[in-house]
Amino acid sequence: YPVASNDTEYLRNINKCEGESSCNKSTETLQQNGIIKMEYEGISRKYSKNEFEQKSLLTSLSTYFCWSVLFIFALLREFLRKHGIEKNLAAAERPEQKDFVPLFSQFESIYERNCYMRVRDVFERPITSAPGATVKLLDRYSEDYNWNYKYTESETEVINVGSYNYMGFAETDGLCGKEAAAIIDEQGLSTCCSIQQLGFSKAQHDLEKLTAQFLGVDDAICFSMGFAVNSLNTPCLADENSIIISDQFNHASLILGSRMSGATVRVFKHDDMTDLEKVIRDAIVYGNPKTKKPFTKILIIVEGIYSMEGSICNLPAIIALKKKYGAYIYLDEAHSIGALGRRGRGVVDYWGCDPRDVDILMGTFTKSFSAAGGYIAGDKRLINYIRANSAATIYALPMSPPIAQQIISSIKVMMGLDGTNDGAIRRQRLRRNTHYFRKHLKRMGCVVYGSDDSPIVPIMLYYPSKCGFWGREMLKRRVGIVVVSFPATNITESRIRICLSAAHTKEMLNFVLDAIKEVAEASNILSYRIKQKHANLEIDW
Repeated sequence: YPVASNDTEYLRNINKCEGESSCNKSTETLQQNGIIKMEYEGISRKYSKNEFEQKSLLTSLSTYFCWSVLFIFALLREFLRKHGIEKNLAAAERPEQKDFVPLFSQFESIYERNCYMRVRDVFERPITSAPGATVKLLDRYSEDYNWNYKYTESETEVINVGSYNYMGFAETDGLCGKEAAAIIDEQGLSTCCSIQQLGFSKAQHDLEKLTAQFLGVDDAICFSMGFAVNSLNTPCLADENSIIISDQFNHASLILGSRMSGATVRVFKHDDMTDLEKVIRDAIVYGNPKTKKPFTKILIIVEGIYSMEGSICNLPAIIALKKKYGAYIYLDEAHSIGALGRRGRGVVDYWGCDPRDVDILMGTFTKSFSAAGGYIAGDKRLINYIRANSAATIYALPMSPPIAQQIISSIKVMMGLDGTNDGAIRRQRLRRNTHYFRKHLKRMGCVVYGSDDSPIVPIMLYYPSKCGFWGREMLKRRVGIVVVSFPATNITESRIRICLSAAHTKEMLNFVLDAIKEVAEASNILSYRIKQKHANLEIDW
């Protein structure tokens, strides 16, 4: 849809595009300069292509060398610790712990004590305010290399680009917070039992109906924990006679759920439709290796936006493969729901597809809705089956009423049911912030992954030694970021991850960009080739 220069023009364009048809009626697809152009019944749409910079061989080798040195010194410290030579007594195992059963493997234990502990100060930072556009951090320091912390009585307020507050609903005041607090007097805090024992609150019932209406499907079921939506419901949808075909960068909850299902699991290259089709064909041709019979079900599991890559899945192509081979689609919209699409309905809305072409729509309320829990939506028969058979409804607690009300209020804002255009304005601001920020980074020379439409912005560092440096230096400049390294990413792809919000102002983004430029120059991560490639990139606000 057209990118507007102001909120009023954006709303006019929204009304103009309401008549756009589904992706099944596309007439033309063009790719030029990283932009995918599609035309639907005479209305043109533009999509940003996922971009992944190829690492040089020298970068890969030097990163492996960096890790090798780190592990050599880790083993050396373990040797010194074992013989009582190391001075840091906090890292030594106490005598009463020596007969305890190990909770981690030897590698995990060595890695955490000697690699992670070196940079623990850039993680697990306690906050004292709502994680909005800014956040307050408790000041702390360590005298034993991050094993223990001492807290001062001071706080530091920083610009928050680390939280998944895409739509800016993480607020201490406003309509959502007031309505969530008011419902406590009416419905309390919890039913104190599982859903199948005594049911759930009226607020959760209303939320499920509103979620189905928001997504444009028959029914929906909500759960109190986002991780459990994937890990406990995937086993309901597949068994030992099924095959799950999973994107290589799918979330840990999807991986855990796939393993618990007992199904055969095959992985395809990230967002590679050619490889996906090959895996599907192999599954059909060779069948189940356990029973030597054909699979009874082929379930394709993908995400809308991938949280570490900032990429958007090619949903129209996946739907085409699903229809061609009779498969099913499980779409995890944890990061895309609310943040993508002209109506904020996720990657399905972003591509203009029919939500009924996706068999299982999953999402969480922890990101765009600034709450907790998640949902599964789709055909009414599917939802009834999950209600009766999911471990999350048999054993887990239902959603807390004030949390459900927070989500109801935010969805109503996004749908315009609150009587304002605040939801449309928030979506426009998020899209504008995303394009503005990503283009500035590229013109600066940063290696940025993903799509220009994605509010998740990974900036590649490659070397693990730069993670701690970036976390500390950005904090000195009053910017809160997230640094990510192995095992959360590939061992050669350490990075920082920026999450943009509709609550960020232009002044905030410029402040963050200035800080990034200073630290990027100091850590030597800027690419001259990328800077030259995007030297003439037009940046609009």
